[in-house]
Amino acid sequence: MPPEENGPGATTEARRSPSSGRPRIDRARLDAVFGAILPEQTSDESSPDGVPVSDGGQDEWLRRQVPPHHG
Repeated sequence: MPPEENGPGATTEARRSPSSGRPRIDRARLDAVFGAILPEQTSDESSPDGVPVSDGGQDEWLRRQVPPHHG
C-alpha cells in the first residue's frame, strides 16, 4: 500500500507545498510535539485575578514609577 500523500509515511517531496517547495506545516503534529497553542491573552496582559487590564492601565503605572528628576 503506498503512503498517503501527506501522511506520516509520506516522502519529503509529497509533504512539500506545491506553490513554495517548502514543507507544509502540520498543525496537529506541531500541537502533539509542542503542546497546545498559546492563549489569545497572555498573563502579562491581564491582572493576577484574570480580569483583562485596559491598555492605559500599564502605561499609567509606568508613568507613576518615573523618578521626579526624569520627568
